[in-house]
Amino acid sequence: MNITNSTLPIVAIIPAAGIGSRMQSVCPKQYLKIGGLTILEHTINALLKHLRITHIIVAISPNDSYFHTLPLAQDERIITVNGGGERADSVLSGLEYVTQHFSENTWALVHDAARPCLHFGDLDHLIKLIDENVVNPQFCGGILATPVRDTMKRSHQQDNHIEQTVERTTLWHALTPQVFPALLLKQNIENALSQKATITDEASAMEFAGYEPLLVKGRADNIKVTQPEDLALAEFFLSRQITSIRNT
Repeated sequence: MNITNSTLPIVAIIPAAGIGSRMQSVCPKQYLKIGGLTILEHTINALLKHLRITHIIVAISPNDSYFHTLPLAQDERIITVNGGGERADSVLSGLEYVTQHFSENTWALVHDAARPCLHFGDLDHLIKLIDENVVNPQFCGGILATPVRDTMKRSHQQDNHIEQTVERTTLWHALTPQVFPALLLKQNIENALSQKATITDEASAMEFAGYEPLLVKGRADNIKVTQPEDLALAEFFLSRQITSIRNT
């Protein structure tokens, strides 16, 4: 198939059906507020800034009573689908919509609902990666990631005693967004799940199928809000972004 950079469609998928139990909050963590907006709103707004992302599919719980109260829920570029019990189920739901309603050439850019500090520069770098490599038959997609900085330890399975120090030179922290051809990603997730493989992110499904996604170095402040203390850190990083924009 003949694909040109200017016509290659990109649709974002946000799995947002989780309850975020580790946050110990009264609502799912993606609906906690930072600076007057929910975490999910910050996340979606970061993606909407890029003109190459034509639509955003948000996979929410069927029992979600929060999303449709948000102002951006009325945005025609945003579509909701029912998510599942696991991340992979929610991503699959989004991919099902993409493969049914968009071109077969569409790429899916999957981003965590609770990762609101994504910088435009990192997003743009990842999208340019597609444009620069799409004609390369070896290219299957890529993910944002940061090199491991700290000394890494492996513990014994039965307790927390150190078994060994792990060489960190080739280790990376996987981040999101992660971007792959939508149809190929859907097929690989379905195949991995059918074989009971452990799928912790989209790249792991591609790896299980034998592909080698590219690692794209991203900013370390692209954090995922998981623990209560992460909320203050995300607020700090977002405030720095706003200040930076105002000063440009």
